[in-house]
Amino acid sequence: MTRRANKNDIKRIIELLHQVNMVHHVIRPDLFKPNTTKYDELELETLLNDDSKPIFVYDDGEVQGYAFCQITEVKDHKLLENVKTLYIDDICVDECARGKHIGKTLYEHVLNYARSTQCHHITLNVWEGNNPAISFYKNMGMQVQKTTMETIL
Repeated sequence: MTRRANKNDIKRIIELLHQVNMVHHVIRPDLFKPNTTKYDELELETLLNDDSKPIFVYDDGEVQGYAFCQITEVKDHKLLENVKTLYIDDICVDECARGKHIGKTLYEHVLNYARSTQCHHITLNVWEGNNPAISFYKNMGMQVQKTTMETIL
């Protein structure tokens, strides 16, 4: 079952955040520190109370995955059209629960939520080298919107 996360989910979400961080650390150890998370318990409690940053979890008796989302809006911009975006800040399925369509279920829940809140599109960032994630997003119908380039000095 997919639902909004609550305070009781924090410990499990932190465990999953560790998994995601290690995927990123392996791909880019020059940027990502090992054995840490992007949010701590207090930060997660704050996020859980922010309706512009909903967190959804897949729960089959234990949280097996999550999707951190952010709703943003561009209004009255000189260059850009007025547009409401749902940005997926982070999405994860427990490495022991992969292959059970949990990621697809989470993504479809986010997609339906974005539609229900009149978003124009869903966006996210994915690191080059995270091939399983790239394949998953393409299978969900996502397309490349823009590319970020770098020169390491």
